[in-house]
Amino acid sequence: MDAAAQIAFTYTFSMQETVAVAVLLLLLGRVIKRWFQVLRRFYIPAPVVGGIVFSLFTLIGHETQLFQFTFDQQLKNLLMLAFFTTVGFAASFRVLIRGGISVCIFLCGAIALIITQNTVGVGMSMLFGLDPLMGLAAGSIALTGGHGTAAAFGPELIKSGLDAGLSVSIAAATYGLVAGCMIGGPVGKRLLQRWNLKGPARSEDDDNTSMVEGKLTAAEKNINENLLFQAVAYIIICMGAGYVIIQRISSLGIVLPAYLGPMMVAAAVRNFLDVTHRKLPLHSINVVGNISLQLFLAIALMTLNLWELAALAVPLVTILLVQTAVMALFAYFVTFRLMGSDYDAAVIAAGHCGFGLGATPNAMANMETFTGANGPSPKAFFVVPIVGALFIDFVNATVLTIFIGILA
Repeated sequence: MDAAAQIAFTYTFSMQETVAVAVLLLLLGRVIKRWFQVLRRFYIPAPVVGGIVFSLFTLIGHETQLFQFTFDQQLKNLLMLAFFTTVGFAASFRVLIRGGISVCIFLCGAIALIITQNTVGVGMSMLFGLDPLMGLAAGSIALTGGHGTAAAFGPELIKSGLDAGLSVSIAAATYGLVAGCMIGGPVGKRLLQRWNLKGPARSEDDDNTSMVEGKLTAAEKNINENLLFQAVAYIIICMGAGYVIIQRISSLGIVLPAYLGPMMVAAAVRNFLDVTHRKLPLHSINVVGNISLQLFLAIALMTLNLWELAALAVPLVTILLVQTAVMALFAYFVTFRLMGSDYDAAVIAAGHCGFGLGATPNAMANMETFTGANGPSPKAFFVVPIVGALFIDFVNATVLTIFIGILA
């Protein structure tokens, strides 16, 4: 009798039931985050909290052979496409150029880190005799990419032959959120001591974000039916056009991830509208993207097969510890020097640890804490969010597609 036949109770959730469970787990995650401050401190997303709770529940069912669940995955794929389409709308080259040379240099540094993380991950996986694709799962997919990229690329790794691709990616991304906050402060402090740096004196008028351009007005933050419809229309049209492009490319024998087409089309639309001086309903687009991401993460995590991690525990932990050391060394020796070897560069290095291992909110938290003790750095609070929030996901996805194409 095979393992599946031994399960005492099995249930298949329909699409409607799947999204209903996802919403309940998202709400559960928010409640749990209110109970435990540590989850808020490290910016663990609510869908990650709720999804992992449910995946632990399914792990109990698997180990005891008492129950098993399967879920309809169609809506998850649609939500993934919607989210990455909104990522494409953020890739404005006009914003990149307006950000000046510091933004361009930091973006180049972030790209170098992506390549380094994947090279280290693949190399260590091969040392352990594992599929090199695991190195990507414990590389920039999970670390620079975070949970959104992990949940999106996990299935791509599974298609390429790494059965535990999703589980490893999600586990590594969760580790990264914590590690990114842990090492940022020490790296920045060491730089201050090593180079005898001091932040500017703080006054009542100091504001870290004073250099950040393009803050939303109250009117722009307002969402009405017309703006929401425009946002959804832009997203759906770019998703459809991107799908057609990917299908045409696939017919030539070139296999690309489904999200890449919509993301590229959205980026082209954004930059065309920038050139013609027309505006997108960006705030509404971001709201739709954030909701799509939260539901996507909830569904992705509640379908995790945690038992797949058991055999990979030792090599995965080893790779992640090495990646943490690599991030600290990269921020200390590369990011700091690239950004000018001054106080602002030290703050940026601390922030880079945050989103290089975790996410942009982790970077902001690192810099807030660091500047609170050492003095303001408007430059850091201008450069890091632009790269971390607007460009890094777009670039990371492109680099990862190339790596998977080479290794698969």
